[in-house]
Amino acid sequence: MNQMYINMCLFSLTILLLLIVNTMCGRDFYAILGVSKSANVNQIKKAYRKLAKELHPDKNPDDPNATSKFQDLGAAYEVLSDPEKRKTYDRHREEGLKSDSFGGSDPFSSFFGDFGFFGDGFGGGGGRGREERETPKGGDVVMDLWVTLEELYSGNFVEVVRNKAVYRPSRGTRKCNCRQEMVTRQLGPGRFQMMQQQVCDDCPNMELTNEEKLLEVEVEAGMKDGQTQTFVAEGEAHIDGEPGDLKVRIRTQPHHTFERRGDDLYVNVTISLTDALVGFAMTIPHLDGHKVQVSRDKITWPGARLRKAGEGMPNYENNNLRGTLYITFDVEFPKGELNEDHKKEIKDILNESSKTKAYNGLRGY
Repeated sequence: MNQMYINMCLFSLTILLLLIVNTMCGRDFYAILGVSKSANVNQIKKAYRKLAKELHPDKNPDDPNATSKFQDLGAAYEVLSDPEKRKTYDRHREEGLKSDSFGGSDPFSSFFGDFGFFGDGFGGGGGRGREERETPKGGDVVMDLWVTLEELYSGNFVEVVRNKAVYRPSRGTRKCNCRQEMVTRQLGPGRFQMMQQQVCDDCPNMELTNEEKLLEVEVEAGMKDGQTQTFVAEGEAHIDGEPGDLKVRIRTQPHHTFERRGDDLYVNVTISLTDALVGFAMTIPHLDGHKVQVSRDKITWPGARLRKAGEGMPNYENNNLRGTLYITFDVEFPKGELNEDHKKEIKDILNESSKTKAYNGLRGY
């Protein structure tokens, strides 16, 4: 009986110790983001953006733990994307972080505010309330960012230097936030008059100064030409309100080998007449450097097209899905003259009579 009691006490103590250790260690932020402990900042950002799409509560209405998972993801990103917090976490885990390290801030506001990630897609349009919409705002700036097809295939981070004019307080004051208000004025005993009157506040004088800021634009795999990323408050300044937004619009540079249409890629390959008749085997270097194997043992005519499923562009919503690579063959005919013996040999090999036909090629007849 005493031994059983001792065993039960030891078991309870073990459970208690495990709970204490788990509480002290806290959450595994690397596991939450699915990255290794040696991951760099760009890898952390990329993992975070990918998971944020998948785990957002609005996309998982049937999961009762969706909100907590999303909050854990935000906490992991906030710590691991900050070099100082990450050092503290690596040494002392979550317990070592200061109690005010999160400061009650929303880890998603800074990230999604910079990149305009969800926008209106999940409702809320960035969380601007009624009062914010009524606040004067500077003009938005649209900037084209030309990227390569290789960057759109594999993804990349592009640094952009933003020079903009900002208002800074200067000496003196000025009238600001002027508005019309109703005031009551007494004209005499028992006589009053209501009238509109302009009321202004006293604000510091402002002067325009130039500010330079380094912005990091993530070119996500599968992004399409014309897609935009929004950097909040990086647009034109407003003396009495908020700056506008900077919208970075993705533009695709022409590629020397591939043409993109949706998630599909198109390429033309020139082969010799000999290869067209007897067959061939070749490789085409893809956008990320891997080789696409192409072979035929049949006759290939000019304009023949071959499809390679899964060798197109990655789908933006699901990078595991890829489009199709369409390969169109051009046949290069040899130059020079054939003697009569060669002509006869070719006719004997092909064993076909002369075929000619006139038709309207523009209409397809």
